Amino acid sequence: MADRHEPSMEDILASIKKVIAEEKQLRAAIPRSTPDHVEEDEQTPPYGDEVLELDQPIVEEMNLPEVDLGPPLVSPDAAEVSRSRLEQLQQVAAIAPPQPEVSPLEAMVREMLRPVLKDWLDQHLPAIVDEHVKREISRITGQRF
Repeated sequence: MADRHEPSMEDILASIKKVIAEEKQLRAAIPRSTPDHVEEDEQTPPYGDEVLELDQPIVEEMNLPEVDLGPPLVSPDAAEVSRSRLEQLQQVAAIAPPQPEVSPLEAMVREMLRPVLKDWLDQHLPAIVDEHVKREISRITGQRF
């Protein structure tokens, strides 16, 4: 009963695949060199009056400055292994039996705890994430953040 608000494993995997595909499209769409000059009538504001549709890549909708993303973060072999493992997980999740019914008492406790957990996460999660991001940036750059 509480599971109706949580995304299914297929939804999560589809979302991950979509993000990977969009990252590939972004890398393919961004040219590696910057032109020396831009004609005046080619200049447009970076954010026009158009509405960005969420099913379209950002690069196609807005005139963003060209960015050199450098080499990909993962090798093609690692990406392929990860992709195959995610596909394997998706296949197993598709044939997995449904979760057993939860006892009424457990369902009631979950529903009672949900707002408490939400309030706690709303209050504390941004600070926790911020601290971990700062720590990771400091570790990567060697600078105090």
